[in-house]
Amino acid sequence: MLGGDENATQVTLITGSQTAAARKEALSLAASGSAGIVIGTHALLGESVEFKDLGLVIVDEQHRFGVEQRDALKSKAENPPHLLVMTATPIPRTVAMTVFGDLDISTLRELPLGRQPITTHVIPAQEKPAYLERAWQRIREEVAAGHQAYIVAPRISAGTSEDADMDFIMGESSSDIASVEELGPLLQSGPLSGLRVAPLHGRQSADVKDSTMQAFANKEIDVLVSTTVIEVGVDVPNATVMVIMDADRFGVSQLHQLRGRVGRGTSPGLCLLVTQTSGEAPARERLEAVAGTLDGFELSRIDLEQRREGDVLGANQSGARSHLRLLRVLRDESMIEEARTEAAIILESGIENYPQLSSELAAIAEDEAAEYIDKG
Repeated sequence: MLGGDENATQVTLITGSQTAAARKEALSLAASGSAGIVIGTHALLGESVEFKDLGLVIVDEQHRFGVEQRDALKSKAENPPHLLVMTATPIPRTVAMTVFGDLDISTLRELPLGRQPITTHVIPAQEKPAYLERAWQRIREEVAAGHQAYIVAPRISAGTSEDADMDFIMGESSSDIASVEELGPLLQSGPLSGLRVAPLHGRQSADVKDSTMQAFANKEIDVLVSTTVIEVGVDVPNATVMVIMDADRFGVSQLHQLRGRVGRGTSPGLCLLVTQTSGEAPARERLEAVAGTLDGFELSRIDLEQRREGDVLGANQSGARSHLRLLRVLRDESMIEEARTEAAIILESGIENYPQLSSELAAIAEDEAAEYIDKG
């Protein structure tokens, strides 16, 4: 109960891991309207989930949901509900839609109360191996000061990957890519000897993952060597430093999300992006861009420039496959803004005064692709 008052709005939870009895009760509360607020995971998208009168849909970590998934929730309402999507790193398609004016934007530029700034540096391991040695020393220094550290690798073991944005893989060979199972023992017997090091990845059982994260939160583990399973939903204020191995294997959004795991307490955060790429490589430029700003929206524009906007009239959330033929979202942003202004004037004066435009719009409306305009 919000506020604990007997007349307050009831809140219920729907997830895929609930017991049958708990899920049945939660579904009943949602369908009857007894629960004014329903919180859930992707399980909310299931056909068995119904609402009495859905008026507002809030999607957190928007980049974790596809276009159709976000629209699936809206379809559960009798009348079109209000939609609020939240993310620290908007996907390229969303940035494109904000440029076109199909999404209103509220940007929170201040850090949450109590959060500390995060300093990010790129470590060119091949060019300057001493920098990598210094990274391990920084971890030891932070642990000596009573803090903890994350080390992120793109693979669980040699030949497997987990959640890395593989759009950016540089080359075919994977033999030299860092993995959790190989990296942990090497560090524990080498530069991080004497520290309490533990692995975390998606192939572990739920119990092992939960107990490891609990031990890390309780300061029983100094260094967590992990895949991107820590990308969202992990809050350990005592963790102050993160080293991301083969950082060029990750996308801009993932890197920004990952580094957000440090600097959550009273001490400043430090994120070190380790890469084997050369200074002229596009991947290196991307890493330098991430190191140069903490503004997620600015990073999303960089992501948009590199990955293209996907399709505002389709389900693709990034890529060059689009209904747009001659238009580039960032290159032609000023032209799009002018067109948007002209469109507002036309709508205000009455679309019926422009018969040729009206017939063209009617033809577009019959195209299935037009449905995507309202899918956020």
